[in-house]
Amino acid sequence: MPTQITTLSENTASATHLLAEWGLSILIKADGHKILLDTGQTFSAAYNAIALGIDLAQIDKIVFSHGHFDHTGGLLHILKMVKGKAEIIAHPDIWAAKYRKLPEEKERYIGVPFLKEAAETLGATFNLTRQPVWISENIVTSGEIPMITQYEKIDPELYVKEKGELKPDPLRDDQAIFIKSPKGLAIISGCAHRGIINTIKHAQKVTGVEQVYAIIGGTHLIRASPQQLDSIIAKLLSCGVRRLGVSHCTGLPASAILAQTFGEAFFFNNAGTSISL
Repeated sequence: MPTQITTLSENTASATHLLAEWGLSILIKADGHKILLDTGQTFSAAYNAIALGIDLAQIDKIVFSHGHFDHTGGLLHILKMVKGKAEIIAHPDIWAAKYRKLPEEKERYIGVPFLKEAAETLGATFNLTRQPVWISENIVTSGEIPMITQYEKIDPELYVKEKGELKPDPLRDDQAIFIKSPKGLAIISGCAHRGIINTIKHAQKVTGVEQVYAIIGGTHLIRASPQQLDSIIAKLLSCGVRRLGVSHCTGLPASAILAQTFGEAFFFNNAGTSISL
């Protein structure tokens, strides 16, 4: 059976009967597993699954890309649709008190918008680890992604609050899912806060596969400078990426440049988009 990747929630939607919402949720069907990367901001992923005729009852893994509200907030709605227990794979830092603060503006909480106990009451079990988790022979979570490149940085307005004090958030919890396919690696990214190129390099190291066939999801290029974007595009081209489906935090200006550069390989990966590998 081919790997099927369906986006349930994103900033935009591919049809009028689907909800669009700032955030992301991507369903992966592969190797006998149903894996959900992120759950959107509120109920859009659950609603869109019903609208698309997708049964979420048999989801066996949920992976959180990081602990921001727009990637975790829909969990309780999803859990009500899952039959039995649902294992949630995430980095321990998803429970950090995460904030966003711009200069001369009041801090705003942007972390997980529910208590862990509320999810556990609905059948969630949490597998919190910094290491990659092999879900099958071909599917693995990234675990912590090393910061290697010089041109990819964490947003300076993102913080964690510790003992009442705001400190820069290193986003160690940022992670992705890597899938080994006959055509090469497929990288499914939530936000790529630690850099899409850093994510690619880590994927190659973890899986032992050099060829990158597809990148799908958030690439966090929404605030990339022209110089940063040039460096990232050059690396993407050198990787030989054949399918580039961007979402969420990529941003329209960067998306337009990627579309021009990658031509038919490029697509907007919005709610309702479904592709096979």
